[in-house]
Amino acid sequence: MSTLSLAVRDSSTMLRRNLLHARRYPSLTLNLLLTPVVLLLLFVYIFGEAMSAGLGGGADRSDYIAYLVPGLLLMTVGSTTIGTAVSVSNDMTEGIIARFRTMAIHRGSVIIGHVVGSVLQSVVSVVLVGAVAVAIGFRSTDATVLEWLAAFGLVTLFALALTWIAVGMGLVSPNAEAAGNNAMPLIFLPLVSSTFVPLHTMPGWFQPVAEYQPFTPAIETLRGLLLGTEIGHNGWLAIAWCAALTALGYLWSASRFDQDPK
Repeated sequence: MSTLSLAVRDSSTMLRRNLLHARRYPSLTLNLLLTPVVLLLLFVYIFGEAMSAGLGGGADRSDYIAYLVPGLLLMTVGSTTIGTAVSVSNDMTEGIIARFRTMAIHRGSVIIGHVVGSVLQSVVSVVLVGAVAVAIGFRSTDATVLEWLAAFGLVTLFALALTWIAVGMGLVSPNAEAAGNNAMPLIFLPLVSSTFVPLHTMPGWFQPVAEYQPFTPAIETLRGLLLGTEIGHNGWLAIAWCAALTALGYLWSASRFDQDPK
């Protein structure tokens, strides 16, 4: 069997293992999924009327739903990948990796299984949060099929980038609790982006921080694809952030994984 065939076979096995873990122990995924759902309901029904004033032009609650949902969809990706950091840390600290190292399996298949499984879970989580959003009034009537496909591709690429960062965080964490804490910026960063309010409503000194962090360009690109708003330079910024984070996370994870005893 060729090296490529071995890698694909073993990575598929590890993917199945991680998906079975997620199915048998869904509490972590559900807890992380509840965060964006609760924020969606909170900001729409409690703060919606007040927050819509920041959009200008006599916007109301329905306008704010449209504004809010793209940001919360990407926040869902960040929430889901925290579970990846915890899962990787558990594997590293509970001895299963040491056992895998003694077996005739492709070395990188363990990490690849975590990455692919996490991306699939992120996409499913985004669909579930999107279904809640549609149920409370979100609509994207002007988006074409091509724009929907581009939006799906952006979400998947963003999930891949954050997953590799989460894997690195899991590998460097001494235990699962530390891994969850180390990955918390993946939830906090959307709070200081354009998820909830437009950039122009923020203090002038803070606007560049919010504008050029990873979440804001991706959120504005997703808004443009789904709602027809101006994308501008955010499209290439989002792709650049995704590519940079993917490369950084991959190199970090591979380096840290190779440092452990063989």
